[in-house]
Amino acid sequence: MSLTPLNEDLGVLRFITAGSVDDGKSTLIGRLLYDSKSVLTDQLSALSRAKHKRTAGEDIDFSLLTDGLEAEREQGITIDVAYRYFATARRKFIIADTPGHEQYTRNMVTGASTAHAAIILVDATRVTEVDGQTELLAQTKRHSAIVKLLGLQHVIVAINKMDLIDFSEARFNAIRAAYLELAQRLGLQDVRFVPVSALKGDNIVFASEKMPWYQDEPLLDVLESLPVAEQDGELRFPVQLVARQDGSQADDFRGYMGRVESGAIRVGQSLRVLPSNRSATVAEIVGPSGLLDQAFAGQCVTVRLAEDVDVSRGDTFVSTESALQPSRKLGADVCWFDEEPLSPQRKYLLKQATSTVYVRVGSVDTVLDVTTLSHGTDKTTLAMNDIGAVQLSLQKPLAADTYDSHPATGSFVLIDEATHHTVAAGMIRTLAA
Repeated sequence: MSLTPLNEDLGVLRFITAGSVDDGKSTLIGRLLYDSKSVLTDQLSALSRAKHKRTAGEDIDFSLLTDGLEAEREQGITIDVAYRYFATARRKFIIADTPGHEQYTRNMVTGASTAHAAIILVDATRVTEVDGQTELLAQTKRHSAIVKLLGLQHVIVAINKMDLIDFSEARFNAIRAAYLELAQRLGLQDVRFVPVSALKGDNIVFASEKMPWYQDEPLLDVLESLPVAEQDGELRFPVQLVARQDGSQADDFRGYMGRVESGAIRVGQSLRVLPSNRSATVAEIVGPSGLLDQAFAGQCVTVRLAEDVDVSRGDTFVSTESALQPSRKLGADVCWFDEEPLSPQRKYLLKQATSTVYVRVGSVDTVLDVTTLSHGTDKTTLAMNDIGAVQLSLQKPLAADTYDSHPATGSFVLIDEATHHTVAAGMIRTLAA
């Protein structure tokens, strides 16, 4: 059992479920909600009468708790990201149930972008033996690669449907060994394994008596005890809006509204405004309830400067000591969302934090082959759901970071200026002036 004290506040844990189609992601979340007493009586009554229920008799089809779209219920697959919220005595949770089908990989990226942890489901009945080697499904590899790209802190591999393989310890160990090899190749760090049966409830909330060989915690206990490393570092304050009280008055108020993405901002602190590189001093910080001496990451505030400097939406406040400089060239990993392939010579809009700039894709360096986990160099474009490394040239300098140092200012989306479709999401890896 978990050694975490019951009265310790561990904060909110955001996690996703990922894996291939029919691995049991929606069923696992439904069972987790049900066994943790987070499902209302009227919800259970509605599920028992649901026309698309895929269980016999009075048995509950737990997948219907998260598969809310009619098309999802008809086809028995998850299409869109479904968010669910629940809490235990130890912590609060936000769950994103993401699609397993390759066609909806872009939806999985969206759900994973704000998560701390991922539950990768593996259907124990669908893992095959090839030349004596345990072979994982392609989508399991794809989703694990995305989890690594997005820098999620923890991975829990839930080996599901153990009831259909007679709760075999040998089979569990073979799948565990195969995933550990995959994790090593991808560079995943904190990986944990739990044998479960989502449908029957084994090792979801309560330890299973059918697997006495498994001596570790059930899934919920693992989730309750996961540490969450909060973003801490240099100040990053992207300006979202310039607030004016009354421009005709002599005591005109000019404030800069936004959210502190990392670090802290204090009254009297010396700042640099990027990309202009002008210096300024914080005169006042206004929060929702009044004046503040300082504000920390996650807080939305209005900052007033002592000097009259030119600041507009898209500018970023950093500390005077910060070495960050504006960049016009970016190297990034991107997941392509659009049905229309990437066009290297075409202009796109890049939206990062509160900034929007024109960008041109200079080259596609590599494209990930999820089957072999190799990075091919023979492609010059990206098709829908492809993951690749690209070089970007910006029309004007941008105050950006690498994704691993500051995720909020190191991530972006690309927008087609003609259709206004969001065509890709990216993580910055390298910066150049």
